[in-house]
Amino acid sequence: MTSPILPEHAWFNEARYGLFIHWGAYSVAGRGEWFRNRERIPQDEYARLYAENFRAENYDPSAWAALAKEAGMGYVVLTTRHHDGFALWPTKQGGFHAGKIGPKRDLVGPFVEAVRAAGLKVGLYYSPADWSHPDYPGPFFRDWPSEKDWASPEARERFIAYYKAQLVELMSNYGKIDYLWFDGCIPDDLQREDVNEELLRLQPDLLINERNGPPSHVKVSEQAIRAPKDKTALWEACMTLNGNWGWHAGDHQWKNAHEVIKMLCETAKDGGNLLLNVGPKPDGTIPAESVNVLREAGEWLRRNREAIVNSERSPFSWNNWGRITVKGSRIYLHIRNGTGPELCWAELKNRVLSARWLCDGAPVVFEQKGERLFLRGLPVPLPDPLANTLVLEVEGKPEALTTQTSFWIPGGHD
Repeated sequence: MTSPILPEHAWFNEARYGLFIHWGAYSVAGRGEWFRNRERIPQDEYARLYAENFRAENYDPSAWAALAKEAGMGYVVLTTRHHDGFALWPTKQGGFHAGKIGPKRDLVGPFVEAVRAAGLKVGLYYSPADWSHPDYPGPFFRDWPSEKDWASPEARERFIAYYKAQLVELMSNYGKIDYLWFDGCIPDDLQREDVNEELLRLQPDLLINERNGPPSHVKVSEQAIRAPKDKTALWEACMTLNGNWGWHAGDHQWKNAHEVIKMLCETAKDGGNLLLNVGPKPDGTIPAESVNVLREAGEWLRRNREAIVNSERSPFSWNNWGRITVKGSRIYLHIRNGTGPELCWAELKNRVLSARWLCDGAPVVFEQKGERLFLRGLPVPLPDPLANTLVLEVEGKPEALTTQTSFWIPGGHD
């Protein structure tokens, strides 16, 4: 069960789009963030070859924040500690951290300051799972460990006290934090309500995702866009730009700006956010491929932002030409696949008062015939290769003629 949404959380729906950053000692290898587990690398070897060589020599969090701003994002989330256990701040809970090894300085503090200075909301990712810790069940499970894999009840309690102490450091040492993004809360008996309650005592306005149990506020879907059944819930889909979260030098399967805008419209149509990931190189620079895609998508968002921010759940079903977002009495048709000079939309119950292009306000000729709406005089080909957005002003709250009740959707829809 999620906690009540407070007025202080309104920024989340206003943003609709955030930058996820996976960066750490694993970036040195350039083989993704899970390679220690996949390759069964011992802790001493991992520390010597990767953590020691993680220097962050070109780390410029102001450049990261500027890119997020240019991309039209409202918040940035950094992996302060992934499953490998290497903390990006000088934690007092052990010696495996950036203050002692590798960069030999705090990397979290400058990030928080830069994001805050850019006017963006600050998010910190934290994984309670820790492959480096002697009390954790182990680093080399092919599935996640289960509750039976603890060495003893005492080991479990020591480990929970350890990760709670690290979280208290993060919530106490860097001023206001807006969002805590939990991951790796496995085994399931790692999840402790008293941990989240303590963090909310330290940061009363903090948003917490659902992965460490209650109290929490944000539901998450990973590498898939799945809106929760609770239509009042804050929710977010986190997606990668290629096939990995952390830097992988051999993964060139990049999504393009066309796909990014499609994902953004898909989440916004159901009142959710897109948290889009980049994996910086070990020196701190973001791959050029990621930068170019984010900038191109950001140009589209600058022209069409009104259709995305504070969007509400759309009552409309699928179609084969684009996506539909709604807000108040406005309906935004994001046309990706042209249908020629005329588009017929046969799903709207409301009376249409006006139709125009969002980018320049130019009117669009329309006619309603019974259950069908015809939009005429559309340019061929459509000018925007990412999506062309029409705004309909309608009478009353947007309603569909019929409701889709199943999840069956034919393949090949847009």
